[in-house]
Amino acid sequence: MPTSWTVRAITRATLPVLLALTVVEIGSGLVLGSFESELLRYPSLLALVPVIIGTAGNLGSILAARLSTAFHLGTLSFERGDELLAGNAAATIALSVTVFPVVGAGAWVFTRATAGTQLGFATVVTVALASGVVLAFVAIAVTLVATYAAYRLELDPDDVVIPVVTNVCDVLGVLVLFAVVQVLV
Repeated sequence: MPTSWTVRAITRATLPVLLALTVVEIGSGLVLGSFESELLRYPSLLALVPVIIGTAGNLGSILAARLSTAFHLGTLSFERGDELLAGNAAATIALSVTVFPVVGAGAWVFTRATAGTQLGFATVVTVALASGVVLAFVAIAVTLVATYAAYRLELDPDDVVIPVVTNVCDVLGVLVLFAVVQVLV
């Protein structure tokens, strides 16, 4: 069993990252709390929050898992013309363009059935799509940086990249969603 797969090595690699990410998540909660009145005013936005940030984290996690596997297979080069990186990034963007409108439509239908005042269907779907596409680019950037940092620090990307990506997407997901809301609503 390689030493990098011991409980001690994994804990040593992940504990500092998880502690730092805990502070980051507290910041996300504070940002989310500052938009409470807007969320209560538009229930469809409230329904979008967990789904948007969760889906963005999932897209980043999928990309992180694929890059980590490529890293372990020795097929990841981190060079400008790396087709593996470009193909996975394009797939992440394509997934976001197809998934986030469905997320928006689902949030609209759910809140239409359960809440009174409502934003228009097209508005909710557009907010979800715009937020999702921006978050796809954010997830790609965060995943590439985290994977490269793990490589440079000689850490196993399986241990650190997915927690970093999901937590950063949580925080930035809240910020991106409300930036898009400020522009479109």
